[in-house]
Amino acid sequence: MADDKVKTIENNAEDVVESPEIHFEPIVQLAPIDVKTMEENEEELVRLRAKLFRYVNSDSPEWKERGTGDVKLLRNKDCDQIRLVMRRDKTFKICANHYITKNMELKPSSGSDRAWVWSTLADFADEKTKPELLAIKFANSENAQLFKEKFEEAKKIVLRNCPESSSESEEELADKIDKMKVSSSESAKKEEKNETSSPEKETEKSSCTKDDSTTSVSENKET
Repeated sequence: MADDKVKTIENNAEDVVESPEIHFEPIVQLAPIDVKTMEENEEELVRLRAKLFRYVNSDSPEWKERGTGDVKLLRNKDCDQIRLVMRRDKTFKICANHYITKNMELKPSSGSDRAWVWSTLADFADEKTKPELLAIKFANSENAQLFKEKFEEAKKIVLRNCPESSSESEEELADKIDKMKVSSSESAKKEEKNETSSPEKETEKSSCTKDDSTTSVSENKET
């Protein structure tokens, strides 16, 4: 009897027909959009998953978690400047963004071989240059050591290929970037002014003044 039940189950399983996959065509077709990350002109030296912390020096000083995601060292193709960038998972919001300088030093976190601590005078994560004391923790000691090696390699690249920029402090680099932003915004405003005062509008103005002069002359003749 048991064998007969097994045979009937096998026969029923063979008779089952798979249902076709259901597919719905979208009502609206959306064209793909190119999203600019401002990293197009940079070469990725390393990318590792980690958790970032920042030291808050308030009434009760403590380490606060700033985000979890991929930390990257990016090398600028034009001037060989290298910056550290980290974005949070899912939201992709920047939680660390600063240049690597010769004075930076990774220090091991007390009691852990998977974490490093360092300081920067000009972090741009919040779109404002401000000093930060940061700590980063990796999943294992191998990733932590790899990050340390790439960090030291980045300092050597900056010192060798950009001696002028490497001799500058982080605050001076921040000032340069702020000036570049101001100059770009001023140029954009000038372009807008040029567009508003186009030649067509100038000709319209001149034609209007001519019409006004002719009407005034005709009025004088009539008087």
